[in-house]
Amino acid sequence: MIGNMIQKVRNEKGMTKTELARLTGINIGHLTHIEKSERNPSLKALKNICRALNVPHQQIVYTYDKALKETQEPYIVHISHNRVPAIKLNDFIDCPPSMPSSNLAVKMPDDSLSPTFQKWDYLFVELNTILEDGECGVFKLNDKILIRNFSTQSKSIVLTATNKDFKDIAVKDSDQFYIIGKVLGK
Repeated sequence: MIGNMIQKVRNEKGMTKTELARLTGINIGHLTHIEKSERNPSLKALKNICRALNVPHQQIVYTYDKALKETQEPYIVHISHNRVPAIKLNDFIDCPPSMPSSNLAVKMPDDSLSPTFQKWDYLFVELNTILEDGECGVFKLNDKILIRNFSTQSKSIVLTATNKDFKDIAVKDSDQFYIIGKVLGK
């Protein structure tokens, strides 16, 4: 997935591979292999690529060892490469050994996913992960942060709740929508 992200950002910036190769000193053939996900860049190369693209490298690093399935490719546009989640840090909690890829823990803000997750449960999140149908994630939809199940219906994204008191939310093309990460568990 890291190659997909690099290619996505490069294309958004209107930069050619030749130009990126020149700015980074990385051989264009190697860049091609990276963008095709045939090779992973070293951390030094990744930092150089991100510096040339003028984006923070940490957001791209989160995608380093993640594979992207063909069915997930359309949703890479919803992963932020130049923004970081703003959180109010009020504590540290132990990370369960069963969730070594979690980057942070967030509190469940409501009962929308009850009985699986209850309001105020700590949920462990892996940042910048594209979800498969039925997986739980943390999202930004317009100006609101939501924790819901991810679903695709007719190539559209729908955020679903398990608690029937909460309505499903269909993401419209006009919405500002970002996948922040995947909920690994509580």
